[in-house]
Amino acid sequence: MARIGGRGGPGSGGDRILTIVSVAYPLAPVSLDVAGGSEQILAQLDRGLVDAGHSSVIIAAQGSQVRGELIELRGAEPSLNGADREETYARWRAAISEVVSQRQVDLIHFHSLDFHQYVPPEGPLVLVTLHLPRSFYPENIFTLNRPRTWFNCVSASQLESCPDSPLMRGKIDNGIPLDLLHVPNVPVGPHVLAVGRICPEKGFHLAVDAAEKAGVPLHLAGTLFPYPDHVRYWREVLQPRLRPPHRFLGSLTMREKGPVMAAARCLLVPSLVAETSSLVTMESMACGTPVVAFPSGALSELIEHGRSGFLVKDTSGMAEAIGKIGHLNRADCRRAARTRFSGARMVEQYFHLYRQLQGCEIRHLRATG
Repeated sequence: MARIGGRGGPGSGGDRILTIVSVAYPLAPVSLDVAGGSEQILAQLDRGLVDAGHSSVIIAAQGSQVRGELIELRGAEPSLNGADREETYARWRAAISEVVSQRQVDLIHFHSLDFHQYVPPEGPLVLVTLHLPRSFYPENIFTLNRPRTWFNCVSASQLESCPDSPLMRGKIDNGIPLDLLHVPNVPVGPHVLAVGRICPEKGFHLAVDAAEKAGVPLHLAGTLFPYPDHVRYWREVLQPRLRPPHRFLGSLTMREKGPVMAAARCLLVPSLVAETSSLVTMESMACGTPVVAFPSGALSELIEHGRSGFLVKDTSGMAEAIGKIGHLNRADCRRAARTRFSGARMVEQYFHLYRQLQGCEIRHLRATG
């Protein structure tokens, strides 16, 4: 993997070692095995930076697993009150300030929903990757009055939903670590699968309904975070539906996903929000397993209808698609994943964006110097 910055020796200003500080969301640890998409993307970027010989510094919650230097902070509780929330933000602000004061930081890369609460008012270049739907962020972030600050999106549909802003640098599509997704040659079972965070917006109760209409078992794998509305959804809506033959598998690591996904007839993604991306869709296709989903946000970009899965409008359409899934070629799914969803490709594109932002900075200094 090429170094960031172009040609030349380390320290020459071209192919030189950079220090990238990545800042995670205070509510979740960073790992390739967690349920959060932003945390998985950050973990892949950290891995790529270290492999390329750069300095990767991660500010994240306790329990994070990274390759670079981890500044591990006490994370936030899901049921934060105002004082506790501000205390968390203060810890993140202090950690960022200390890192910036102690070393030459080339760029701070924020991956957090509440980045605006602790982004430094001045200092190094800042890149903010918007991992969530536009509606999750305050409207005023798109006019943030901080110099040397840029945004990027993770899909075309997410970018189209954002307002025009001079801070926006376009999109870099998410990817997955194909080299870590172990896909054994296992027989395909009679069941369908759903994977993700256990929360109302993922619509997993609709996946159960669709499986019942199709007359097949559903296996659900996911993580239940202790947010009150998530726990309520699990206890009152989802858990009562998961009676035999349906099964709850709990959380899966990256290496556990391969066998589980490869054994399913298809993956169901009945999301009720405009998904900005879908790593589980990419992972499923990499395992050769087609995906049946509602056309929510980026899902319509990821799934080739009638080739790697089906896009449907409701649970009846989902049940009908389950019945047709055997007509799809699982090899087509694997080829699409290798061609379109490579995490190495994503990392290289972020490296290119880092180079672009560094170049903009150098040109600006020359023009004003």
